[in-house]
Amino acid sequence: MNALQFTSLALLCTSASSLSLAAEQASPGGFIEDGSLTLTSRNFFFSRDFRDPGAAQSYRREWAQGFLARYESGYTQGTVGFGVDAHAALGLRLDSGRERSGTALLPFDRNGEPADEYSYAGAALKARYGKTVLKMGDLMPTAPVFAVSSTRLFTSTARGVQLISEELPDTFIDAGYFTAIRDGSGSTNRDGAIDLVYAGTLDAPSMRYLGGRHAFSEQLSLGLYAARLEDVWNQFYAKAGFVLPLAPERSLAFDFDAYDTRSEGRRLAGQIDTLAWSFAAAYRHSAHTLTLAHQRINGDTPFDYVRMDGVNPGDSIYLANSSQYSDFNSPNESSVQLRYDLNLTAYGVPGLTLMARYVRGDIDGSGYVDADGPYGYAAAPGKEWERDLEAKYVMQGGVAKGLSVRLRHATHRGTGGDIDELRIITEYPFDIL
Repeated sequence: MNALQFTSLALLCTSASSLSLAAEQASPGGFIEDGSLTLTSRNFFFSRDFRDPGAAQSYRREWAQGFLARYESGYTQGTVGFGVDAHAALGLRLDSGRERSGTALLPFDRNGEPADEYSYAGAALKARYGKTVLKMGDLMPTAPVFAVSSTRLFTSTARGVQLISEELPDTFIDAGYFTAIRDGSGSTNRDGAIDLVYAGTLDAPSMRYLGGRHAFSEQLSLGLYAARLEDVWNQFYAKAGFVLPLAPERSLAFDFDAYDTRSEGRRLAGQIDTLAWSFAAAYRHSAHTLTLAHQRINGDTPFDYVRMDGVNPGDSIYLANSSQYSDFNSPNESSVQLRYDLNLTAYGVPGLTLMARYVRGDIDGSGYVDADGPYGYAAAPGKEWERDLEAKYVMQGGVAKGLSVRLRHATHRGTGGDIDELRIITEYPFDIL
């Protein structure tokens, strides 16, 4: 890191710290006592081989370093408390080039080259009454119908208003209205478009949703959401989760997720009438978990979801077979998954977890009638499979406590492309305040 880059990062952290100092002078109450300032260092290596030597670009490989400072204040004293959340990010290119770019780790400069460095900042105001919080500004919603992306160097943000309430026992209520997106990794545009992953660029005017979840007991929970992506679709989401204890170290867990999506307004993505659902059963015995899952897409278009300003996919696909590369969400696709997780804590290595899964899908897109529409490429039968391997280790103590290293490898074959992919992610959080 050169002097200019180090100075830029220092200014980002100083800006977040100055918010804390200004607030302390204005209000000596819980605003400061409950505040926190963290700096997270994230190193990301991404390699994707398309296994096509004849293509103009058969592989993508980039390496980047990111620093994210986040300040979250407490609330002022009074019946209604006020606060502020702020974040500032600095991204550095460690390795890339025009012939290897396109991983969405780095934005492009005006010459079409991956940027050497980039930075941005954002903030949100918040107000709390009891256990209800209203936020306005640059936010990071995680609703199953609208969740920003967390799969690259920085978590993206959405500009709008969000209301979160936990007034009722064992109940979480979430409502939001958003009009723009900032991807944060592949783009720093604060006024970015709300697009779709599979339909492509369409710039929906707004996204609004209302929903929540309720835990009836330690074993049973239900969730419901309704959303409208303006001029694109109306969507309903339902989730049911049940855990059946069998013994002190054995249990059987069931999860059902479903999305009903139907076009509305100007139908910017064309005619959509899709029911997507998945059912997963997981058997846990001590450190071992074995999961079986089945997923269905009932409709002549893919099950689509929000993309961040034409760059990275969002996280609003809570289906069991959504994997590292493929979502197994093509028209009328049926897929099955076998997954195994191992927690090495039981074997004397706390913090180390391993995962392996295999997913296979059969696709029938022949019912899509608009060959020139946004989903015309999907109008064909096909098959696909994916194998994912993952290892993650988190330091449990010492100077490097909290340091995590994560290796993710994916192999995909069939409809959607033949790829081999490797991601190596190292993350280290620092508590400053």
